[in-house]
Amino acid sequence: MENLIFSLNATIPIFLLMVLGVFFKKTGLFQENMINGINQFVFKVTLPVLLFGDLAKQDFAKAWNGKFVAFCFVVTLVSISLVALMSMALKDKSQRGEFIQGAYRSSAAVLGIAFITNIYGNSGMAPLMIIGSVPLYNIMAVVVLSFTNPDQGGMSPALIKKTLKGIVTNPIIIGILSGALWSVLRIPMPTILAKTVSNLGGLTTPLGLMAMGASFQWSEAKSGMGPAFVASFMKLIGLCTLFLPVAVLLGFREAELIAILVMLGSSTTVSSYVMARNMGHSGVLSSSIVAITTLGSAFSLTFWLYVMKSLALI
Repeated sequence: MENLIFSLNATIPIFLLMVLGVFFKKTGLFQENMINGINQFVFKVTLPVLLFGDLAKQDFAKAWNGKFVAFCFVVTLVSISLVALMSMALKDKSQRGEFIQGAYRSSAAVLGIAFITNIYGNSGMAPLMIIGSVPLYNIMAVVVLSFTNPDQGGMSPALIKKTLKGIVTNPIIIGILSGALWSVLRIPMPTILAKTVSNLGGLTTPLGLMAMGASFQWSEAKSGMGPAFVASFMKLIGLCTLFLPVAVLLGFREAELIAILVMLGSSTTVSSYVMARNMGHSGVLSSSIVAITTLGSAFSLTFWLYVMKSLALI
């Protein structure tokens, strides 16, 4: 019972904030343009500031874990390859790109950091997990969606340039690198700046999760059949079943294991739908996967936490 209570305490506050987002939208307090604005504000301002603050306060040289970053990178690459092979079974070739992206591309930043912060009080190993996986998420999403778009002849030089620029200018990556540099250079942080960073970063979890809940489309979840459910199963259950035991065998525990769980088993990021639409795909399959995994992760993450806590891994 103690392990179950721990798991519920870690997940329920997060998903209650998402439910509040749904409620505020239903009551008209959250309008569509406001929700989009909050999402942009969290992605471009509060989340990078949160990551900067957490890294700037610690000794990054000591916090750096090359083995962990390499594991995140390799597992992400293998996961993408695996779901790409699975997508070959789809009769409708136009769905393959959205299927692949939806099955591997986690909401590692907003939902992941909220999850880890709720357990440990800070972003823990999330910045290193993001370094190891998120740039690869973005690069491979562009590659996959380009080559599976029937109206586009693969990767163009302009698209490659745009992708690389998007990674270099990604606010989350900038926040992580800035915090790491601040830590390595051992620059003292004045109290005024520290409190401002803390207050601004503290907005990330409540705003990000409520906006995520308000963005939820139940109609998309109901319409998502076949490929959407298979991709959602892989996202929430399949990849965790395959790679969490490997992580345990390699000696990862506590905050490391929680970050790996987030990378493998959190819901599909909403930006996968946006990218699919912007790159000539219908976006129907992507929106279905996002809706199903957002709803399902409330139960699957609680389950995985319970298993790991019961086995004394966290």
